[in-house]
Amino acid sequence: MIRYKRIVDLSNTMIPGKEEYGLELETHNTADLYPQYPVTKGTWYILQTLHMGSHCGTHIEFPYHHNCEGLNAAEFPLERLIGDCLLLDFRHKKADEAVTLDELKADYRIRTNDMLLFNFDCAQYYGTDKGHDRPYIAHDAIQWLIFEKQVNLVGTDASGIEVKGVPDQPNHALLMKHQIPILEFVANLNALEAERFTLLVLPMRIVELDSCPVRLIAIEEEE
Repeated sequence: MIRYKRIVDLSNTMIPGKEEYGLELETHNTADLYPQYPVTKGTWYILQTLHMGSHCGTHIEFPYHHNCEGLNAAEFPLERLIGDCLLLDFRHKKADEAVTLDELKADYRIRTNDMLLFNFDCAQYYGTDKGHDRPYIAHDAIQWLIFEKQVNLVGTDASGIEVKGVPDQPNHALLMKHQIPILEFVANLNALEAERFTLLVLPMRIVELDSCPVRLIAIEEEE
């Protein structure tokens, strides 16, 4: 039995017809599609077709997104998507301002094999015209997280971790070369009471999928 103090949902609610990366629902009368399954008149029984971009909502980007030999959604080991996570508070950073190597090296809470979530206070802009205004993580800081701390995952409540418009997304490319996934558009980080918690990243298991919306769950354990 898991003993926990709080469960916090870190996923954005996705609304069909209003998502930047595409989300549409098509509803069908089940009897029209499958006449072998008769439906009594007045019975509610529908099927829906989902049309959705792989980077819709709160999503995880697997190494296959930027590495042709990287692991995809169906291959990525589940044990690396459930584990110890540290929340890093960078809400003081302005748009286009970097999280530096020195700032991360000075944070002695970061442990080897951690998952990391960066709080830039950007979740409030999800789905607005400021949705891509964000700080970023310096490339040498990403190198340090990979080679010195061997982190398992990097996530943000912003739309990305790069300098906006930089060619080829070097932070993505380096992380994914080393089979490290990225979470984007994380929600509700301000609702967390603990700086360290268990994170559950639950994607769909689809072969050759580069990225996937996730139900992202933080479990704050009892002291």
